Amino acid sequence: MQTRVLDIRTGHREQVHDLTAQCAQFLRDVSRGRDGLLNVFVPHATAGIAVLETGAGSDDDLLAALRDLLPADDRWHHRHGSPGHGRDHVLPALVPPHATLPVIAGELALGTWQSVTLVDTNRDNPERTVRLSFLG
Repeated sequence: MQTRVLDIRTGHREQVHDLTAQCAQFLRDVSRGRDGLLNVFVPHATAGIAVLETGAGSDDDLLAALRDLLPADDRWHHRHGSPGHGRDHVLPALVPPHATLPVIAGELALGTWQSVTLVDTNRDNPERTVRLSFLG
């Protein structure tokens, strides 16, 4: 198994951060053209990994849907950080902290419009770590 850790700065706003190019570079560096699996994991209690279309509004639609489902208000039992931060701790139940993706001949086998993304609604933590692992 080959592993790489990415340090991602998401800033102090909700964000869908595209990881696809970094995943592809990692696979070019380690896969040697083999088939296998890429596991993408974010070791944070307030972020997730999603495979979706980006750049055509879907990333903004996802954040809007999460705001509707998980409003940043005082309903949350988990209370620390900025107001409504408890919702960020519920996010990984809806957007899991991992994705396992097929790799064919050393390349991600994504659909035409699919991207691998980090979803971060936590405005209190601008620094994120993402672990890429290739099994092949």
